[in-house]
Amino acid sequence: MKQQLEKRLQSLNAEFEAGQKMLADLEAKQAHLRETLLCISGAIQVLEEELSKASEADDNGSQPVETVSAEVVTTSGDASL
Repeated sequence: MKQQLEKRLQSLNAEFEAGQKMLADLEAKQAHLRETLLCISGAIQVLEEELSKASEADDNGSQPVETVSAEVVTTSGDASL
């Protein structure tokens, strides 16, 4: 009986450690995704501002506004996100 309890305890400890590792991995992925979304949000804001300027320039008959390139750069090669 004692041997069975020890075996079950070892099994539960292993599952617990695996769960903690999985949670840490998910939290890291979540932080990376938040950073990526923040970059995308910034790029959207820049493009919206430039489109607004271009629209105003078109309405006023002015010269076209310079083209702005917005690119999202990620720091990790994790393609699972």
